[in-house]
Amino acid sequence: MQDENVKDAETRPAELKRRLTLPLLTLYGLGVTIGAGIYVLVGTTAARAGIYAPISFLVAASVVAFTGFTYAELSTRHPVSAGEAAYVRAGFNSNLLTLIVGLLVASSGIVSSAAVSIGAAAYVGEIIPLSPTLLTIAIILIVGVIAAWGILESVFVAAIFTVIEIAGLGLVIYFGVSAEPEVLLNIDTLLPPLDGVIWGGIISASLLAFFAFVGFEDIANVAEEVIEPHRNMPRGIILTLLIATVLYFLVVSVVVLVVPIADLAGSAAPLALVFESAGSTASGIFRLIAIVATTNGVLIQIIMASRVIYGLSVQKSLPSFLSAVNPVTGTPLTATAVIVVLVLIFATLLPIAQLAEATSTIVLIVFSLVNLALIRLKLTGEQPTEGVFIVPLWVPIMGFLTSISLLLSGLLPI
Repeated sequence: MQDENVKDAETRPAELKRRLTLPLLTLYGLGVTIGAGIYVLVGTTAARAGIYAPISFLVAASVVAFTGFTYAELSTRHPVSAGEAAYVRAGFNSNLLTLIVGLLVASSGIVSSAAVSIGAAAYVGEIIPLSPTLLTIAIILIVGVIAAWGILESVFVAAIFTVIEIAGLGLVIYFGVSAEPEVLLNIDTLLPPLDGVIWGGIISASLLAFFAFVGFEDIANVAEEVIEPHRNMPRGIILTLLIATVLYFLVVSVVVLVVPIADLAGSAAPLALVFESAGSTASGIFRLIAIVATTNGVLIQIIMASRVIYGLSVQKSLPSFLSAVNPVTGTPLTATAVIVVLVLIFATLLPIAQLAEATSTIVLIVFSLVNLALIRLKLTGEQPTEGVFIVPLWVPIMGFLTSISLLLSGLLPI
């Protein structure tokens, strides 16, 4: 009997390993959420909301929170890879819709990785004078190898990068307040009056700020590798959104109080303006942090997209060879390789603006469908198992309405 058990263990397909703790899961979520959005979007939000840009980020956070709580419940109902696809399958019982959603999620990771890798190459190009295309390819290949290395190893690297990334935002706050300590006395100027025109600008800017929060949902796609998912998944999602909101508000508040709005609105690298009077050393350090931040975004998105492809294969929606897990690395090497190749293709063929716009549209479509799935599950009366994180029905309803509103607003001229 013992020999038979050993033989079964040897022939059984390798599975993903539960190795992610709550701190690593939260850092994973922060790594993909905090990145290009806050490093780039401050200028464009300030162009619309002026000094009230920090309020726009708070409005965006309140909108994202509804969908965040929806993910918190669904990730404990179905703690599997390709989470969104599993949620839609449970809510709609449609294999076709399940496959479409899974491919949309993977596509968002692919095009986002491509866009961010182009940005990373631009930062690296300031230090290493090589062709942007060559640098982009090199970054994607290096990051692909890290993603294939192992989930604990790759997420640990991502966690280190995330800590550095957060430290960069801390430097923005520190140097901004150090340069002009009196800004602390002007906090009250960030509170907007009850004026329709002003609030119109704030709401318009919040549509941009929303995309700085996109990324927390990637947590759902590593659920099979999380220790005690019923406890840690909701906590990871909520902590990610809470920490990101606090950081965003503090950073944007300091920047709009220290940098003239006219300069801020016209800058493609708005946070760097805080360091103009800090000297070349501080500016150089911040540039290196920006490289880490963008590279980290590529790594985490590749991990996410590969797990979605793996999960769809496990669910029999894609060919079985895509769910093969290497027994040494404990990662889906074939799925990871496919994602890396696709990222290379998109990064070398499409401009960054089109890639970013496509990512945003895809994510909002997925958010809408995921919220609808939970609404249907609650209305049909399916009882969740013990230990599931439960939210009221109005939460996914608000998540659906806000996601659809943001999606439709993107089609209108501003």
